[in-house]
Formats: sequence, structure tokens, C-alpha cells
Amino acid sequence: MSEIRLSSAEIRRAVIASVIGNGLEWFDFLIYAFFARTIANHFFPAGTPTASLLLTFGTFAVGFVVRPLGGIVLGIYADRAGRQKALALLILMMAAGTLIVGLTPSFATIGIAAPLLIVAARVIQGLSVGGEFASAAAMLVELAPPGRKMFYGSFQMASQGFALLVASGFSLLLTQILTPTALEAWGWRIPFLAGALIGPVGFYIRRCCVESPEFLALRASGATLANDAFVSALARQWRAIVCAFGIIAVGTALNYLWHSYTPTYVTQQLHLPLSAALAGSSLCGLVAILVYPLAGLLADRIGAYRQFFIVVTVFAFCAYPIYAFVVAAPSVERLFISQLAATLFLGLMSGPHPGMLAALFPTGARTTGVALSYNLAVTLFGGLAPLTVTWAIAATGDPLMPAWFQILAAVVSLVMVAATAAAWSPAGRRAVPTGRKLKTMA
Repeated sequence: MSEIRLSSAEIRRAVIASVIGNGLEWFDFLIYAFFARTIANHFFPAGTPTASLLLTFGTFAVGFVVRPLGGIVLGIYADRAGRQKALALLILMMAAGTLIVGLTPSFATIGIAAPLLIVAARVIQGLSVGGEFASAAAMLVELAPPGRKMFYGSFQMASQGFALLVASGFSLLLTQILTPTALEAWGWRIPFLAGALIGPVGFYIRRCCVESPEFLALRASGATLANDAFVSALARQWRAIVCAFGIIAVGTALNYLWHSYTPTYVTQQLHLPLSAALAGSSLCGLVAILVYPLAGLLADRIGAYRQFFIVVTVFAFCAYPIYAFVVAAPSVERLFISQLAATLFLGLMSGPHPGMLAALFPTGARTTGVALSYNLAVTLFGGLAPLTVTWAIAATGDPLMPAWFQILAAVVSLVMVAATAAAWSPAGRRAVPTGRKLKTMA
């Protein structure tokens, strides 16, 4: 395939366009989780607060259940039509789902139609984000020069840190300038409406960016994605899918429980003010923006898989003490320390994730392969985590259930990645495996 060169300005615009949608995705999801109790009161009235909250987190999980389907369908579209077209479509879908949440009247106003609309919004968001991570990861890695794949991919993770900073800061500001009554009545809708406004801007930016040079070269060669791409991903690249699932499982469990679920956990289990959780999340977002790219640089230097095993193993031993530290004597100071420790672990293990996953699959099926494995892992260990932990705490009375869930996720990740050792490069586990090698292993 002939080499296609892009100018530094074209690469810069494409990188920015790739990370915008991922940031919006996380902004939307975090806002939903931050205001879970308010959403429960407005749309999911039930006999008890716990039942209402379970319904809310169940709806939160719906967006993840449909993610694998969205990942497959939109991943195939990205592998056929191009990364740029897929990214432009995805950001409009995300904005539409966010707008529905922000505008839907409460259950008291329109009855059963209210929760149905919220579920529909979550389905739209779930379908769109199912292809978002994979499309953006493919674009970033394909834009990166040799030896910088992990670093370029880490920009996508840094956008999650930026989203955490903005979402928690926005929410914290609302809690400070609005009365509790105003926040409960209408103030919680403001972040959703603001998130929807980002959509048209992001669409314009993505429509104007260049296409991935690797994809253009593939298309110029006459190669296209095979009609049996989904079957091929399962049958001929099963090691890559298992490896990718293992890479993501622990990071997504840590991410969703320490970021999305923290406001609920802090107010219900630690009995600390919501503002404490939001302030800590803002600080963590700022730290994550810095740690993710540094983790990507480190992975390019020492090897992504070596870094993965070291960080995840240490985290498996630290997950319980981090929670026990704050549960033993709940305070704002201890909460900040625990949040910061969790964020450092998350940044070090997840910074290289986009680069690692994208490198596991060949260019012609990269988005489909990444989307399938990533979304399965995020659905089981991320989207279902708040619901699972809420139920487990209610059933056992143990406030340390989030720690046990994360330890389980760490063990699953270590075992699954270790079991696919044949998928790694033979040279000291330093290089990330290529899709070509994986494709010939079956």
C-alpha cells in the first residue's frame, strides 16, 4: 500500500476531532451518574429509595447492554466508509440522546412516557458510544508515527479526564449557586442541555477533519471489509478479542466505580456531602489529564504489556486498602486521598489502552474488532458495576463491596491477558502485537 502523508496541521485537527466525541460521551455518562438520585426521583418513583435508585442504575446499564450491537454495526460502518464519517455520525447520535434526557418532563407530568423516553435516550447513547471508542482509537493510532502509538492513543483517555473535570466542576458549581430545591426541580437539566449543544460543534469539526491515512491506503489498494467481518472477528481473531477484553475489564471497573458511582456511594454509604465527591472528582479529572499521556509515553518506552501487568497486579493488592481507608473514618480529606490514589492507578493502566486495542486488529477490521471486545468488557465490568454494587451492598450490608468487585475485575484481567500470551510479540513482551500476527494464529 502506498504511503499517504499528512501535514502536522491536518494531524492536529484529526486528533482533536477524534477526542471530542469521547469527551462528550464521558460528560454525558458522568452527569447521569452524578445526578442519579435526582433522576430517580423524577423518572423512576418506587416504594423505597433503594428500589428507585436500582431502577435508575438499571436504565444506566441499558445504555451499555446495547453497546456491543452499536459497536458491531457502527464499527463495520467505520471500516467500510471510513473513520471520519463514522465519527461525525456518532457525535450527532450522542447529542440527540443527551438532549432527550435534558428535555423529558418528569413522571409526575407525563406518567409512564417519562421513563420510557429516558430508556430510549440511553439506547441511542449506548448505540452511539458503542462505536465511538473504537472509531476514535483507530483514528488516533493510525495517525501516530512509529513508536508513538500508545502516546497518541492516550489522548483519547485524556479526554475522559477532561470530561470528568468539566462534568464534576459543572455539577459542583450548580450545587453552590442553586438552592437544593432549585437544583432538584430544574437545575440538574442544565448540564444535559449544555452537553447537547456540543454536538453540532463537534459534528462540524469532525466533518472537516481528514481521513486516516492507513484507511485511505487500504481503500486505494482495493481492499474492503469482508462481509463475514463479525464471524471473522469471532473465529479467526478470538485471541485478540480475549486479550482486548482482559485489558479493558479492570480499568473500566475502576473507572465507573470511582467516578460514575462515587457521588452515590459517598452520600449513601459514607454520609458525606455530594459537594465533597464532586470536588474530589474535579481534582481527579485534572490529574488524569496529565497522567494518561505520561502513561502512554511510558508504555511506548518499556512496553505496554509489561506496564499493564505491573500496574494491575499492584492495584489488585491496593484496591481493598484504598476503600478501607476512607470507610474506616469517612472524611473529606480521606475521600480525596482515596480518589487520587484510584485515579493514579487508573491513569497508569488505562493510558495505553486505545493503542493496545487498536494494534491487536488489522486495519480492515480494526474498528469492528476493538468495538466488539471493548464494549463487551465495558458492559459487564463497567455499565453493570453501579447496579451490581448497589444490589450487593443492600444484600450484604458490606460497604466494601466496590473493592471486592474491582479485585475480581483485576484477577479476570490478569488471567485473560496471560492466557493469550501467544498473541504477544515474542520479543520480550515489549511490543504490542500486530493484527497481521493475530490473524494467522488460528
